[in-house]
Amino acid sequence: MTPSKAAATPLTSPDLPEGEQVAFDIVEGDWTGGLLLICDHARNSVPRHYDNLGLSASEMARHIAYDIGMEALTRRLAGLLGVPAVLSTFSRLLIDPNRGEDDPTVLMRLSDGAVVPGNRYADAAEKERRLSLYHRPYHQAISALIDHMMANGQSPILISLHSFTPIWRGFVRPWHAGVMWDRDARVPQLLIAALKEGGDLIVGDNEPYTGELTGDTMNRHGTSRGISHALLEVRQDLVGDSAGVDYWAARLAPIFQDLLTVDGLYDILPTHKR
Repeated sequence: MTPSKAAATPLTSPDLPEGEQVAFDIVEGDWTGGLLLICDHARNSVPRHYDNLGLSASEMARHIAYDIGMEALTRRLAGLLGVPAVLSTFSRLLIDPNRGEDDPTVLMRLSDGAVVPGNRYADAAEKERRLSLYHRPYHQAISALIDHMMANGQSPILISLHSFTPIWRGFVRPWHAGVMWDRDARVPQLLIAALKEGGDLIVGDNEPYTGELTGDTMNRHGTSRGISHALLEVRQDLVGDSAGVDYWAARLAPIFQDLLTVDGLYDILPTHKR
């Protein structure tokens, strides 16, 4: 695919207070191609004045701050497929874009044993500030891109890319990858089957997490709009270097490409609230 020059990104960077950063980054692609990649936890950066939220550089390099390997994998896949992508530019410890605004974990004060000093005493006003500067603009960008793609052709298939830790609270996770979903099984069933086809991968179905999370990115932009979607998690030790990213990009690209040829994935499903 080649990027559609007639359908450029319909977004401009907003005016921000001094010292703040734009909440999202866009990878240009073919807006009529039918696929949009999303990366909620692409980076571990925070504005300089937050001083890494009081955490050391080693703590900010851990999974608590971002999804290791996912920015590189998302960009590689977008390039191979010629499709657009939207990525967050801020650490999930600042505010978590994959949580609803009223979710108590949207602003984490303790994460995997690490106290986050910069969040420990964050009050309602500070939470609102981060929501308005980062969380909302990120989601507004995704909504605008979906609207733009629909206006230029058809509803897109949404794929959200994440990574998970090999070990969690002493449990060695056996999965190489996992597909998270809620009520719409169209894309998840295809992804799970395709990943299992080679017989060399252990693939989780709503493992190691569940996709049934009201207010998260896929619920907000996929389920609530009736757009086909899935959240794909890859184990972090498999994408922690360039060789791993290359391998998973080469493995996933043809699977994602095949999705674009499946009947029914572009249909808008009736939606309902829980």
